[in-house]
Amino acid sequence: APSSPRPPRAMLASRLAARFVARTTGFAALNRALPAIAAPPAFRMQQFAQMSGSAEPPVTIKTPSGAMPGTADYAHDPYNGRDAVKDGGRLPPGDPSRRAFTYFLLGGAKFVYASIARLAVLKLVNFMNASADVLALASIEVPIGGIPDGGCIVVKWRGKPVFIKKRNEEELADVMNVDWQSLRDPQSDRARRQQEQTLVVLGVCTHLGCVPISNAGDFKGGWFCPCHGSHYDASGRIRKGPAPLNLEVPPYDFMEGGDKIKIG
Repeated sequence: APSSPRPPRAMLASRLAARFVARTTGFAALNRALPAIAAPPAFRMQQFAQMSGSAEPPVTIKTPSGAMPGTADYAHDPYNGRDAVKDGGRLPPGDPSRRAFTYFLLGGAKFVYASIARLAVLKLVNFMNASADVLALASIEVPIGGIPDGGCIVVKWRGKPVFIKKRNEEELADVMNVDWQSLRDPQSDRARRQQEQTLVVLGVCTHLGCVPISNAGDFKGGWFCPCHGSHYDASGRIRKGPAPLNLEVPPYDFMEGGDKIKIG
């Protein structure tokens, strides 16, 4: 088929110019229309009065998305203006509806504090109590039926020596014939024993803590401390030497009709 003749160059140039003008005119019209489309409608007092029935404008703020009055995302401020809630919706202090929670919170806190204080007291008491081995040595029982008249035995109680002496008639007469009120540490024999014949004293010299020797010294049935020369009579009272006090009498009780002594 024969090919169509090509249009002259002048005709092509006119067609391209016409297309360019048409496109430019369309873009200009679109640019003029965009501001009217994108811009929100103006907010007027008459429109608000028709919607709310009141001419008083609300106090407004931007919403988190940044919307402003007159837009579809417009929001009222719930804490300001005519629609505001008193105190922002918070209940006042002392409101009856809040008392139950307050009482529960205070009661729970007091219970916790009391439990902690009780636990601390129990821990302190248990810490201060003596251990089992100390309680086992707190008291001892000693049979005394085999002690002869004038004899003396030594037992250990709480780490200290204890003299248990069964005095004879001659030793008793010697301690009874003394004016005890004139002694360095005035004390009668009756105040230092529970039974007349049996005497229980600590075997520790009151001068420097030495252990005196039984049935020795210047007094019958007494004790003598060779360290510094203190003499005690058969009642354990200081009679001579540097010791200032009588031998100490520990707490004790007789058991089994007097045949056994419990010390401590």
